Amino acid sequence: MPTKMLQIPTADGQADAFAAFPDDGERHPGVLMYADGFGIRPVLREMARELADHGYYVLVPNVFYRHGPAPVVELPEHIGEEARTTVMGRLMPLIEAHTIERTLRDADAYLRFLTTQPEAGAGPVAVTGYCIGGLLAVRTAVAHPGQVAAVAAFHAPVGAAGPDSLRRLIAQVHFGHAETDLTPEALAELNQALDAAGVDHTSEIYPDTVHGFTMADTDAFNPAALQLHWDRLLPLLGRTLSNC
Repeated sequence: MPTKMLQIPTADGQADAFAAFPDDGERHPGVLMYADGFGIRPVLREMARELADHGYYVLVPNVFYRHGPAPVVELPEHIGEEARTTVMGRLMPLIEAHTIERTLRDADAYLRFLTTQPEAGAGPVAVTGYCIGGLLAVRTAVAHPGQVAAVAAFHAPVGAAGPDSLRRLIAQVHFGHAETDLTPEALAELNQALDAAGVDHTSEIYPDTVHGFTMADTDAFNPAALQLHWDRLLPLLGRTLSNC
């Protein structure tokens, strides 16, 4: 599985990024993958490679590139509860500085770069994200309705995008929530809003999960939930990107 470290030109500099894609000389549908707050690291590279193995060009940008190359803060090999508190203390100022305006400027650059890579198709694309990356994925999809065919977000604060943004989603959508992030009542309210807006979606709480359940290098990891994530994500991409 070929992989590359790349530099994406943006309005504010150069964003380092990781890319994985099939080694067959063909062009493949593009997937923009937003990492969780901990950023690009071995577990994210492995997830990108696994997705690429299904026939996609996967681009994972360092969204905090303004503060340095990934990893922007030092990370332990395993992010346990004690380490998580320390790391998040360092990351929160970066997350808070990543405004909607920055998100949208960067999304323009990421999508432009992705669709001009020699191994990637010209679009449409899918966008997926984890934790804060899921919120970035939703905002990217809303801002690029003609270019983003599918959006998936996992253990993500998607409600922070606001009801107006959710109503403007044109892409097909899957939201996979952690039990600790969303009550059944809040899920019903979210899904009713998506239904009322006519958004083509699935949105569900994954059983026995806490925030961060897809990430194998954290205490939150749930292998069954990670597999369910693939079981939901791959058919979504197959439906929406099959002709790209």
